[in-house]
Amino acid sequence: MKVAATSAAPTLEVRDLQTHFFTRAGVVKAVDGVSFTVGRGKVLGLVGESGSGKTVTGFSIMRLVDSPGRLVGGQILFQGRDLATVPEEEMRQLRGSRIAMIFQDPMMTLNPVLRIDTQMIETVLAHEKVSREEARQRARDTLGMVGIPSPDERLKAYPHQFSGGMRQRVAIAIALLHRPDLIVADEPTTALDVTIQGQILAEVQKLATTTGTSLIWITHDLSVVAGLADDLAVMYAGRVVEYGDVSEALDHPLHPYTVGLLGSVPSRNRRGEPLRQIPGMSPNVLHLPPGCAFRARCPRAQPKCQEFPLLDEKLPGRWARCFFPHTEATEAAA
Repeated sequence: MKVAATSAAPTLEVRDLQTHFFTRAGVVKAVDGVSFTVGRGKVLGLVGESGSGKTVTGFSIMRLVDSPGRLVGGQILFQGRDLATVPEEEMRQLRGSRIAMIFQDPMMTLNPVLRIDTQMIETVLAHEKVSREEARQRARDTLGMVGIPSPDERLKAYPHQFSGGMRQRVAIAIALLHRPDLIVADEPTTALDVTIQGQILAEVQKLATTTGTSLIWITHDLSVVAGLADDLAVMYAGRVVEYGDVSEALDHPLHPYTVGLLGSVPSRNRRGEPLRQIPGMSPNVLHLPPGCAFRARCPRAQPKCQEFPLLDEKLPGRWARCFFPHTEATEAAA
């Protein structure tokens, strides 16, 4: 797949990314030929059910995949430079300053034995030559930005003195400290209540608009993606199966898997009717069937689906990995 270039150089361009896990049982192709582009100040929603490879994609971009996992192919072009080949010491400097990640579990970010002010101030000083007082002020302002009341008092607290949702807000604040060029967010608002979630999503959108920060928002919540993202990449069995403008993809999905995901959203079902479900289970990535990985669950499957589908441009700016996409509904609407 060749992604169309934007007018300005993209912040991130992932080309044919492959991350495999070498286990005793065999090779797990957790990420298998993933490609997408994130423009400056844009938000890409990366969605899919558990095991689809979206989190491993985020970890691969950050170069945080542990053994037995290994990045075996592809390019991760960050502002034109391939992160896959950057020396580890330089990559460590990029992480936290120019590239940040917000983890689903805030304790992957926070040290339980250090006060919040120590962690945030040291994060600033590790990448910038500023005074401790200036670093403290920035930490205080960023805590306020993510909705933490009495930030001066909270800076003196330890992680165990916060609720789970508050810890996650601190982790998000740490990621925002340097106004990075790229943030990879792995379901960061899952543990938060709807009000705080909305506040953080608004701050994230403002950050993208005012500073040009690009975001990859990894989630299973299509309602969050609908209100936040500019583009959508849908993953299934380690591969991107649909890619394009988020509004078009959600209003007129091309791939049968995307159609199934949208049909599973409760608000799209009539009151009193049972929830629609995608039949069957996700395939074992260790033993993927030949051809289309989704064909055993697909209502549109035909004999041709035993061949391997490529991610092709089915409509202008709309990509799908399918021989029989739902183009008829989109063309009728147009």
